[in-house]
Amino acid sequence: MVDKYRDLIKKSWSKFWKAVRDADVVLEVLDARDPEAFRLREIEKKLVEMGKRLILVINKSDLVPKGIIELWKKRFEKEYPTVFISARFRLGTGVLRKVIYRTARRKENDDIRVVVIGYPNVGKSALINILKGYHSAPTGSKPGLTKDIQILRRGKLRIIDTPGVYLCDDATKLVYTGAIRVENLDDPIYYAIILIKKLKGMQRDIFYRVYGVDSDDPEELLRGIAIRRKLFLRKGEPNINEAAKIVLRDWQIGKIVVWKKPTNYN
Repeated sequence: MVDKYRDLIKKSWSKFWKAVRDADVVLEVLDARDPEAFRLREIEKKLVEMGKRLILVINKSDLVPKGIIELWKKRFEKEYPTVFISARFRLGTGVLRKVIYRTARRKENDDIRVVVIGYPNVGKSALINILKGYHSAPTGSKPGLTKDIQILRRGKLRIIDTPGVYLCDDATKLVYTGAIRVENLDDPIYYAIILIKKLKGMQRDIFYRVYGVDSDDPEELLRGIAIRRKLFLRKGEPNINEAAKIVLRDWQIGKIVVWKKPTNYN
């Protein structure tokens, strides 16, 4: 399953560094539900070596209690300037603009070149649309919508979108970060079971709250979801393959809401 992505990753990688090379400020967009898991630490290290100014942007903050987000902000600010926002509800973007101008350290009349990076589906394009002021970049719940570099302008800001990048061949990690489209998975049940175990470890009753069914056995849980959604095969068996896709998609679009605290990584 990962093999088919290697050529895509290679092409995206060259476009990514082309976009980053001339940037004054780099915005790394993270998912508020587990921001540490969405950090591109190898890229961060290279950006520092290049002398780039980096801002961590924790998006989807509307999904997580403010107190948890504040803890993440306090932790991350020991390394880089950090802002939390909700691109969906246009919250925190005014603060972000101020931090961009402060971090860039450019003269008043100079343009500021801002490049936006992160895993697919963390909300890069939605953030760019807000910074630009109208819908300029394509948005949606399917990862990989941005195929090429896009340069948009608002006032003194030149905003550069990049293809979503990911640095590992670990398919489980890519599924967790929403970097792979569900329809491209060769075995959705396998990955859904891994995800279910991970999310139940974060919040035990999350699937009952979302779907109204629960089980300590992930496969039985998928069976229950299929029955509740009336997803059946020809012989009347619950279609757990379709149920697995539902779970994976719902995590990807933010319908399943669990979160980690910074202390989970101590």
